[in-house]
Amino acid sequence: MSELPLRAQLASVLGKSAATLSRATGRGDGSVIGGRVALKVEPGLLAKLARGRQLTLVSATNGKTTTTRLIVSALRELGEIATNDQGANMPTGHITALGNSPNARYGVLEVDEKYLPQILRTITPAVVVLMNLSRDQMDRASEINLMAKKWRDALGKSEAHVVANADDPLVAWAGLGARHTTWVAAGQRWKEDSWCCPECGGHLKREPDPHWECPECGMRRPDATWTVDDENDVVVPPNGQRMPMQLNLPGDANRSNAAVAMAAAAAYGIHPKQSLPRLREIHSVAGRYTSVFTRGVEVRLLLAKNPAGWLESFSILGPPDVPVVLSVNAQVPDGKDTSWLWDVDYTVLRDRTVYVMGERRTDLALRLETDGVPFTVADSIDGVIDELAAHRPDLSKIDVIANYTAFQQIRASYGRVQ
Repeated sequence: MSELPLRAQLASVLGKSAATLSRATGRGDGSVIGGRVALKVEPGLLAKLARGRQLTLVSATNGKTTTTRLIVSALRELGEIATNDQGANMPTGHITALGNSPNARYGVLEVDEKYLPQILRTITPAVVVLMNLSRDQMDRASEINLMAKKWRDALGKSEAHVVANADDPLVAWAGLGARHTTWVAAGQRWKEDSWCCPECGGHLKREPDPHWECPECGMRRPDATWTVDDENDVVVPPNGQRMPMQLNLPGDANRSNAAVAMAAAAAYGIHPKQSLPRLREIHSVAGRYTSVFTRGVEVRLLLAKNPAGWLESFSILGPPDVPVVLSVNAQVPDGKDTSWLWDVDYTVLRDRTVYVMGERRTDLALRLETDGVPFTVADSIDGVIDELAAHRPDLSKIDVIANYTAFQQIRASYGRVQ
């Protein structure tokens, strides 16, 4: 803090005070309001706080918060890490994260995909991590092909070491604009947003998976030096040694997130043998994948905010006899346009007991009815448990899939479980 100009020091102090007041009055964790106040006092504060640090920026449509947490864990031996791993991923949150750790030489910052070009113009990161691009918050987000172009242009002017997903054509096209790129075969279960070549608009040939290429201009999937064998739960780093992952976070998506985190740590000289054991220690991230127990039933919380996220959540559901609660809101952080519900294939739920909740449960109910999925409308998780327990005394577990604000409401009702 002492190395900052006086105005920047004052901005940081006032921002921290605003954040403390926000927490004390129960209005939030203060990460956003603190940054807003600080920016009002010193608009150039982010660049000043970032100066002299080794920073990693993590951006994607899905998996940013989890991957940020994984990278922080992988870099832990380097010392204190400044981070916003609770998800405040715009400049206000970045200012709060860096201001809260003034002596941290290293930082890992989750960055909203729309803000990444702006942040790259403001600071000079050491590493930039890119994982996927898909439709999200359609009422206020730019078209994802345009977003990929903005990423590509910004990365072309940066000296950062980029770690990018070779399996997502939009991410790969953006990463090909960078000077230094490490390619990870991180997978792409949701492909509906990337059938056309981002370079020329031609129709991509996508067989055999995960290969893709454009017959028109010749753009093709980059050769990955990091790969994941999901079937055998193995990651393969550049040295070719197959390493069992054995994560406590579930699903293929988290194996991919972990491989990306290991590649990012390797850019700092940390060997996979050092980073992987640290990733195994993580069981949940900001409430994601957490299980809480209420009325004698385990309730597992899964976050899914767009079609790509819902597809991944479906892949890690419990056995068919485990009931599923789906909850959807349409507040500003979610995006008010719920038309994306029609892009999700809900037929995988036909053989399950399904409940629907949330402010937009009517939209969700109509979507399920169209896909022939029987459902029951509910008001609360505890209400669902009480109803199920009346005819299922052996009930021991339910899965809950919710979009952003619905997830936070459910999480808060159980004391913001970690």
